[in-house]
Amino acid sequence: MPEPLPETPAATEALCLGEAMIMFAGGPGPLADVEVFTRSVGGAECNVAGGLAALGVPTGWLSRLGDDGFGQHVLRDLQARGVEVGGVELDQVRPTALYVKESHDGRSRMHYYRSGSAAAAMDEQYLERPEVRDRLAQARLVHTTGITAAISTTSADMLERLATEPREFLLSVDLNWRPALWRDMDPESLWRLLKAADIVLIGADEAEVFAGTRNPDELYERLGAKTLVVKDDAHTALVLEPGGRTEVPALSVEVVETVGAGDAFAAGFLAATLQDLPMVQRLRLGHLTAAAVLTAPEDHAPPPAVEVRERLLAATDEEWAATKIGPA
Repeated sequence: MPEPLPETPAATEALCLGEAMIMFAGGPGPLADVEVFTRSVGGAECNVAGGLAALGVPTGWLSRLGDDGFGQHVLRDLQARGVEVGGVELDQVRPTALYVKESHDGRSRMHYYRSGSAAAAMDEQYLERPEVRDRLAQARLVHTTGITAAISTTSADMLERLATEPREFLLSVDLNWRPALWRDMDPESLWRLLKAADIVLIGADEAEVFAGTRNPDELYERLGAKTLVVKDDAHTALVLEPGGRTEVPALSVEVVETVGAGDAFAAGFLAATLQDLPMVQRLRLGHLTAAAVLTAPEDHAPPPAVEVRERLLAATDEEWAATKIGPA
C-alpha cells in the first residue's frame, strides 16, 4: 500500500496537481556519447508550483511519487523552493518518472521514461484522500495541465471529476499539448477539461495542432473558458474574457533554453491573478517570469528581483517595449 507523507496541512492559496519527473541533462553531443549528467526536477505542474511560491504565493503541490530516492529528491527540491507537499502520496511499487535531455546540433531533445510511474496511477480515489480533500477545500486556485490528463486514463478521469464536481476554487488548465502522449487516448476528455476550466492557457502553435486554429476569437468561442490566455511565443500574449481583450507584447530576450518558459509564464500570470492585478500587469508578470527561465539552462529559475518586477509592471508601454533581458 502507498504510504502518505506524515505532514499537517498548511494554508495554501494555490495548488498544482500533476506529474513530477527527475530530469537528467547531458553535455553537448549525442546521448550515446554523454558520460556525465546533471540532475534536477522537472514536470509542468511542479514548475508552476515552484514559480508561484517564488512569487510569494503560498502554494502546494499534489501528486504521487515513487517511494524511492528520486521521489525523495523531488520532495526535498520542492520544499526547499517553498512548496507545501503534504498531500503527496508515496508508492512503494511504482517508480518516480524521469526524462533525459539530449543537446545535440544546437537542439534539445527529450527522452521520457514515465510509463507505469506512480503519478500515472493517480485516479478519482486520490481526490478522496483526506490530505488531498482538505487542501482542495481551502485553495483559491488549482492548476493542472493536459500532460497530467494524458499520462493515463485514470488520471484523466481524476481531472474530469475535479473539473465537474461543485468547487469553490478557480480551475486553471494549461493545454501543454503532447501528441505522443495522446497517441492511444481519446483527446475528447481534454476538450471537456478545458471547457470546464475557469482559466485556460494555450500556445498559438499548439492550438493550431490541437484545435486546428490559432485564431484567439475562434478558440475562445470553441473552448468557452471564462478567461483564455493565448501565448504566441516571442511575439505577444493576449487574454480574452467577458470584459474584452487585452494584449501585451513579449520582452526582447536573449534565449538560452526554451523548456519551462510556458510554465513560468503560467506562474506569473496566476500569481498576478491571485493578487487581483490589472490584466496588463498579469500578462507582464507572465512575460517577466518566462524571460527569467528563457535565460537559464534549467526548466525553472528565480523570478526577477522584486524591484525589477515592480518597475516593469508600472512601466509605460514604451519603456516595456524597450526592455531587453539577458542571462544573469
